[in-house]
Amino acid sequence: MTGGEVFTGSFTQQEPIPEEAIAAAVAVLRHGRLHRYNLAPGEAGEAALLEEEFAALTGARYCLAVASGGYALACALRAAGVAPGDAVLTNAFTLAPVPGAIASVGARPVLVEVTGDLVIDLDDLAAKAAASAAQVLMLSHMRGHLCDMDRCAALCRDLGLILIEDCAHTMGAAWNGTPSGRHGLFGCYSTQTYKHMNSGEGGLLVSDDAAAMARAVVLSGSYMLYPRHRAAPPPEAFEDARWDMPNISGRMDNLRAAILRPQLAGLADRRERWNARYRRLEAGLAGTPGLRLIPRPAAEDFVGSSFQALLPGWPPARMAALVAACAARGVEVKWFGAAEPQGFTSRHDHWRWLPRQDLPQTDRVLAGLIDLRLPLTFTLEDCDQIARIVRDEVGALASE
Repeated sequence: MTGGEVFTGSFTQQEPIPEEAIAAAVAVLRHGRLHRYNLAPGEAGEAALLEEEFAALTGARYCLAVASGGYALACALRAAGVAPGDAVLTNAFTLAPVPGAIASVGARPVLVEVTGDLVIDLDDLAAKAAASAAQVLMLSHMRGHLCDMDRCAALCRDLGLILIEDCAHTMGAAWNGTPSGRHGLFGCYSTQTYKHMNSGEGGLLVSDDAAAMARAVVLSGSYMLYPRHRAAPPPEAFEDARWDMPNISGRMDNLRAAILRPQLAGLADRRERWNARYRRLEAGLAGTPGLRLIPRPAAEDFVGSSFQALLPGWPPARMAALVAACAARGVEVKWFGAAEPQGFTSRHDHWRWLPRQDLPQTDRVLAGLIDLRLPLTFTLEDCDQIARIVRDEVGALASE
């Protein structure tokens, strides 16, 4: 630790829920109809309206609101026809709920290498697809980094892969103008507190495929009340699904939907504010000896709600010392190379319920990867201070 200034802000404090959302939630509490199918005569319900509005926002035909982002992932896999024992491709650099969703349906995660730009290695994807005979790619846009989605979607078509996008970190992002989540069969989103809309927990699923979405709606626990969905396929699309799909209840309730609906209108503004903070931190760290910033392609309209950088070649002891030194000065740096999982942060070799897979490229990248949350409660001046502290500590340790 070099001493000097100490940051006093919180890396976990989100902005308050908007007043309009609070009022909407109170209205639901007052009438008591929290269950999505418990409706007054002529009432659409908050969950159904959220689905309509989110479908319109993303340009999707259909949308389903569910209990969590992880549930959305597992529901998408089941609706796509993934069966126990099937191989499912996914990024080696992701968070545990992504391979966890694959495991939850009895399938086998096949991990694909990550590049130094923190996106899936499309060459390794092609090789692993051929070797595993997998028919599905669950693509995790981990920490908001989009790969070349035009190339990825074309490769999936060529390989016969069903593409499911995990957009937990990319709600509001786009590639060449196409919203994240709109390149494959399903796009899956999270509304957990640290994501781009906040309902504590929650998830959203979008698709243009009527049969697949009908299966998802029944899976989510619609019973035979699917005609009450508005951003859903017509009743005839449910003819097979209503007989063939199990009920694995995971509906979003009207209370959480009421909290989320007013947040939709502010999503673009929050993206701009996040990106201003991201660019400020990036500028403050630019040129730090030994620190590699992650390039953002011109085609990527990202949402900078977190920040990553690499310290290639740094040994584990020095990385651990950096985390500790920054923490002593109030800056919460996460490190994906730690020997044991910490908080929400883990890597592929920590998931011992998954057969060990050889991923040398990913291991090299994660060994030097640092990660910081950027809540909107930070000011631009906060980002300047965080950058100074990280820069100081990187410089001090690099010179030892």
